Amino acid sequence: MSKPLEVVNAVLDAGFEGLGPLCSATGLADEYLADSRYANHEARIDSLIHWETGKLFTTGFLSGLGGLLTLPVSLPAGLGVSWAVQARLVGAIARIHGHDVEEDRVRTLTLLAIVGDIGKEVVKQAGIEVSQQLGMRALEAVPKHALGSINRAVGFRLVSKASQKGVVNLSKVVPLAGGLVGGAVDALACRAVGATARRLFSPGPGPLVPVPGMSPG
Repeated sequence: MSKPLEVVNAVLDAGFEGLGPLCSATGLADEYLADSRYANHEARIDSLIHWETGKLFTTGFLSGLGGLLTLPVSLPAGLGVSWAVQARLVGAIARIHGHDVEEDRVRTLTLLAIVGDIGKEVVKQAGIEVSQQLGMRALEAVPKHALGSINRAVGFRLVSKASQKGVVNLSKVVPLAGGLVGGAVDALACRAVGATARRLFSPGPGPLVPVPGMSPG
């Protein structure tokens, strides 16, 4: 397996399975799904993004998790943790909308949510033409090996940007920053990732196959 793929898989696994005191993405989503105070899934996601990004304003929140994530290449610990926390948020949003976080398309769209606008370029460079708005349905006909190419391309960009331009410059290109450049900046970046995830996973026209025991939003 290439190093870029190892990086994205490590980030996704940490975010989806939970990191330190943070529960898994599925566990987080299920807490919101079980709360009857919310009128609908959009209300749940509003609250989820609000509370999860609010945590990042806490001094030392991410730095306290820095030693819990081991990446296969040399990257600043805070950077990897930032990606994992964002992956957890995106995975929870996908789960609330009835998707299985183990599904290949969910993993790919999570990475595209993390890199934001760069994701559109990555998809095009992978030779994939999406005739509709990018999302779960747009990737239905994309073969698994092509999803792997997208994942690898995202990983390559994350690794190369981190090594060539440093954390501060990277934060201007990729929608993450981490505790290394301040909790407020990281919280705003994470909120942007959450907004992108909301768009990518929001169900559009047509049937949606839900996770067993759940209804789509």
